[in-house]
Amino acid sequence: MAMESLAIIILVLAVLLIAGVPISYAIGISALAAIVQMVSLDVSVLTAAQRTFVGMSKFSLTAIPFFVLAGNLMNQGGIAKRLVDFVLAILGKLPGALLVTNVGANALFGAISGSASAAAAAVSSMVQEGEDKQGYERAVCAATNGSSAPSGLLIPPSNALITYSLVSGGTSVAALFLAGYIPGILWAICCVVVAVIIARKKGYAGTPGKFDWKQLGIATLKAIPALSLIVVVIGGIIAGVFTATEGSAIAVVYALVLGICYRNITWKSFWKILVDSAKMSGMIVFLIGVSNILGWVMAFTQIPQAISAALLGMTNSPVIILLIMNVILLIAGTFMDVTPAILIFTPLFLPIVRTFGMHPVQFGLILVYNLCIGNITPPVGNTLFVAIKVGKTSLAKVMPYMLMYYASILVGLVLVTYIPAVSMALPTMAGLIK
Repeated sequence: MAMESLAIIILVLAVLLIAGVPISYAIGISALAAIVQMVSLDVSVLTAAQRTFVGMSKFSLTAIPFFVLAGNLMNQGGIAKRLVDFVLAILGKLPGALLVTNVGANALFGAISGSASAAAAAVSSMVQEGEDKQGYERAVCAATNGSSAPSGLLIPPSNALITYSLVSGGTSVAALFLAGYIPGILWAICCVVVAVIIARKKGYAGTPGKFDWKQLGIATLKAIPALSLIVVVIGGIIAGVFTATEGSAIAVVYALVLGICYRNITWKSFWKILVDSAKMSGMIVFLIGVSNILGWVMAFTQIPQAISAALLGMTNSPVIILLIMNVILLIAGTFMDVTPAILIFTPLFLPIVRTFGMHPVQFGLILVYNLCIGNITPPVGNTLFVAIKVGKTSLAKVMPYMLMYYASILVGLVLVTYIPAVSMALPTMAGLIK
C-alpha cells in the first residue's frame, strides 16, 4: 500500500505542477487522491478537511505571520542602506569591495527581512550605482548578489527553520536558530572567497587609503538599531526569555517603531505592508495546512518506513545515504520553493537519518541549506532571476560566474552534511542540545 500511495502522490503532484496548478492545491489534491484509493470519496474529503484545519490550528504557527510582517516593515524602514554602509566600513579594503559588501549586506538583511529575494533587490539597489561607476561587470555583480542572498535564510530569524520545527514534530526553534548561524555565515564566506578571486582577476580594487575607524564608528552607530533587532529577538528566544511566537511579536513592534523613527513608514505604506504580509502569511499557513494531509497519508500508509527500508536495502552507509538525499533535495529545490519542499521531504527523510543517529537539528540545517541552493538555480530560481532583473543583465551572461559560486556553496553543503559540529556546536554549547 505504501508504494502504491507514493506512486499516486508523485504522479498526481507532477501532473498538476506541470499544468501550472499552485503548489498548495497540488499538494492537497495529490494527498486526497491517495486517500481516495483507500476509502470512499466522502470519507476522504472529510478526513482531508479535518487534517487541514488541524495543521493550521497550531499556536506556534503565529510566529510565521509576525516574522513576515516584521520583515516587510524592515524592508520599507530604511534598513538596507545602513547595513550596506556598515559592511562596507568593515570589508571595504578587500579586493572587489562592493562585491564583498554585497555578500555581507545580503547575509544581514536577508536574516532581518526573512526573504532572499527582498535582500537581493534591496541591497543591489544600494550598491549598483557604485559598481557601475567603478566599472564592475554587471553579470559579475548580479551573480554575486543572487548567490549570496539565500545565506540570510539560514541565519535567524528564519521562517524556513520555524516551518521545519513544526513539521519535524516540535524540534526546538531556539536550537535551530542557534544552529543556523555557522551554516549561514559559511555560505557567505564561500561567496566572499569567490568574489575576491573574481575581483583579483578583473582588477577590482578595494576602497583606497587606510582603514577608517571613524567611518566604521559612524556606520556602526547608524546600524546598531537594525542589528539590535537580531540580538534582542534571537537572544531572547535562545535564552528562554520568551518563545519564538512572542519574539516574533516583539520584532513587529520593534521594526514598526524603527521605521517610524527613520520616517520611512507612513499610514499609506503601513496599510500596504499589512495587506502584503497577510497575503504572504495566508499562503504559507494554508500550504502548511494542506501539507498536513500529505503527512497524515504518509504516516498512515507507512511511506517513510518503506523508503527507509529501500534506501537501507541499497546501502547501510550513512555517507552514501546522505549523498543520495542531497542529490534528491538539490534537484527538487530547482523546481520547488523552500517551504513546500520542507513540508514534503521532512517526513520522508527525517525518519531515515534518525536510524543512524543524526540529530533533527543537524538534518534541518542540511535540508534548508540544500533547498536554499534551489533559490538560485534555474529553471525556477526566484532569487537568481530577481538579481538578474535588478542587475539589468541576462541569464546567459551570469551563469559562467554562477558556476563558480555553485562550486563554493556546494563545498559548504558538504561541510554541513558530514561535519555535525558545523550546525551542532553552538546549540550544544548553549545547552539546548544534550
